[in-house]
Amino acid sequence: MVSPDRPRTLVIDTATAACSVALIEGGRVIDSRHAVVGRGHAERLVPMIAELVDGGRAPHILVDVGPGSFTGIRVGIAAARGLALGWGARVDGYSSTSLIAAAAIAGGIAAPLAVVLEGGHGELFMQPFIAPLAPDGPLVSLPPAEALAALGARAAVGSGVRWLAALDATLALHDALPDAKAAILLPDALATLPARPLYGRAPDAKLPA
Repeated sequence: MVSPDRPRTLVIDTATAACSVALIEGGRVIDSRHAVVGRGHAERLVPMIAELVDGGRAPHILVDVGPGSFTGIRVGIAAARGLALGWGARVDGYSSTSLIAAAAIAGGIAAPLAVVLEGGHGELFMQPFIAPLAPDGPLVSLPPAEALAALGARAAVGSGVRWLAALDATLALHDALPDAKAAILLPDALATLPARPLYGRAPDAKLPA
């Protein structure tokens, strides 16, 4: 869990179809906003932050670095860096898979589990986690059939579970998107990633040789 001694922290999450922000201070969430927007994160994010207590101003900013939408990830990181420059704040990152796993375990879903997110081009981002909260393998991008085989007996949590349900309706599946306020559940080791994109797979566009 985020240390109660950590200074006030603005959390920004735009890596998926959800757009959310939260202020964490003294080991508790003091304000938050969350909406499933699909697209248009750039238009929604700044007004959301402005609605928070003190306009969201904080000496520490925590941002979702992915995996998820290429555009959404870039919007969140750019906003975090821009605000940090203006406020003189420090910026750290966290993974969307870690955040979803943390919320799932806190909500009573037994670990081991796997976070499964829609990855585009018919593939799924997948990462396994164990209790109390630690990755149990690397982040991978897999076609649904391969993700199903890798899932094993684990429960699956995330926006990509509908692809697995189409293959096996008997699975323990839990649809979920990241919510910034769940960052309070992240241990420091999972909330101090570099503030740079974790795309999960190579970009679609490639530079000419």
